[in-house]
Amino acid sequence: MSTSTAHSHDTHALPPRPKELAMHFDTLHNQYQAGKLGMWLFLGQEVLFFAALFTAYAVYRGNHTEMFHVGQYFLDWRLGATNTIVLLFSSMTAAWSVRCAQLEQRRGLVLTIAITWLCALTFMVVKYFEYTHKIHVGSVWGDSFHIHNMADLPRGVVDWLYKHNPGLAQMQGEEQLAAVNDMLGKNGLGLGSFFAVYFCMTGLHGIHVLVGMGVYAWLFVRALKGHFNRRYYGAVDNVALYWHIVDLIWIFLFPLLYLIG
Repeated sequence: MSTSTAHSHDTHALPPRPKELAMHFDTLHNQYQAGKLGMWLFLGQEVLFFAALFTAYAVYRGNHTEMFHVGQYFLDWRLGATNTIVLLFSSMTAAWSVRCAQLEQRRGLVLTIAITWLCALTFMVVKYFEYTHKIHVGSVWGDSFHIHNMADLPRGVVDWLYKHNPGLAQMQGEEQLAAVNDMLGKNGLGLGSFFAVYFCMTGLHGIHVLVGMGVYAWLFVRALKGHFNRRYYGAVDNVALYWHIVDLIWIFLFPLLYLIG
């Protein structure tokens, strides 16, 4: 009788739960779909957030066309283009990492995650040199905008200054620099407002890149431990989706800020 009872219990025993399956889900598929839905909802609010910034940019540019035209000369399109290429390449490696996880190619997964992280680091290093140069020469936000040296002015800005004030050519030293800052600063063109927009939009994007670096570092550690397989790769997929949105936002920022002229 005891043997029959034990056999009955074995017959109705539940199959073992996968170790990757959270307790509040029935199957790995349900867990994956719930995670994907949550990520898309999060990305939706990110799109709305940046859409508001792009709308503010459009309104401000429409009302201050010349300010944006002159401000663009202060930005190095070559650095922006370099970062664009870096992020586009990182999007490829991010998508590749998802495929490696699906195929259980552990070495490829670790490698593609590492390359994506290094691309993000490269982006931030370029942005660091770009920011420090602008702060050094005085092309910053708001009333803090103040050029320290005529030699720091881009050629396009110099041409604009001489066109609108031919008398600058006869000025020298501090007198000339004061006249330049008066024309470009809050009493004239208001370039401090342009750089407020620039630092706000690119800075917020940079914060998203830093968050992506942190999450990819987390994925890298988990990939080394062999946590992902063909049944469980949702984390890799969702982080790649986030990274694609970060890249897409930069695709819009680059021409709107660096190629506006």
